[in-house]
Amino acid sequence: MIDAELQQARAAKWHLDSKPVRTLDDAREFIESIGFCLMYPLRPAVLLPTFMGAFVGSDDRLPTIQHAFADPRAQDATELMVRLLREKSAFEANLFDENNNFLVAASVFPYFYALVGERNPKQAPKAGARSEYSQLAVDAFEVIRRKGSISKQKLREELGGDPSLAALDRALAELWSKLRITRVDYSPVEGASWDVLYRWAPDAVREGVNLSVAEALSALISKYLDSSIAAEPGEVETFFSNLVPRSRVKESINALLAARELSFVHVGNRSLIQITPPKALPTARDQQARPDPRRVKIGLRPR
Repeated sequence: MIDAELQQARAAKWHLDSKPVRTLDDAREFIESIGFCLMYPLRPAVLLPTFMGAFVGSDDRLPTIQHAFADPRAQDATELMVRLLREKSAFEANLFDENNNFLVAASVFPYFYALVGERNPKQAPKAGARSEYSQLAVDAFEVIRRKGSISKQKLREELGGDPSLAALDRALAELWSKLRITRVDYSPVEGASWDVLYRWAPDAVREGVNLSVAEALSALISKYLDSSIAAEPGEVETFFSNLVPRSRVKESINALLAARELSFVHVGNRSLIQITPPKALPTARDQQARPDPRRVKIGLRPR
């Protein structure tokens, strides 16, 4: 494989080949095919497809999150993305930037939850010196749990005391980073609406809780390589180090290589890893040319 072939294969997989994703059916098929993606490209670049690129059908001059408000294409792409969230064909996670949606396909989401989600999701978070949650996050969780899907503005009113928007955003991010809550809808008037994840997607959460970290990480690495066609081990490690320690990613890659689930492929002067291609079935001619094992065993030449 040469680099141009790799880039061409990625462009086709990521819908950057002038075949844009514009319908809900197309969007479902896209997110299931790639497993997970960013909404907008990041700077510096990360080896991931973007929903914005698939919507446009190209990676030329795509807006970043900082400039999306000025790009009319971003509003249409966001509306399509929100439709995926509403019907639970995709879920959001807070991985790189809470404003840059990280989208995960429904079929893949339990594996993602197994790496970052709480093992006892119905147990309310507690604040404290050693806790990952502030008191405002704990209070916000209780309001969302009690009230159900709620917009940030209404949540602020329910909390009383008029917490600042910045403080409330931090509290929501604390809960979201552990998949305690998730954004379930969006409207231009009220903004995003939140719900507790175990109520919004009980089956996905239940499945994720019952998966081991090793099993989930292996599945996600395989899906990442299926989406990217092939990648340098360092690229895989860098991406998944956002979820688990880098040493654990290396162990998982080595285990998959040892099991021959993954294999190396040379692209130019680089050594990349890929999902091991399936072996081709032998043809009739191959069967005829194959040595007779009985004759080989006793040292005779094949006919």
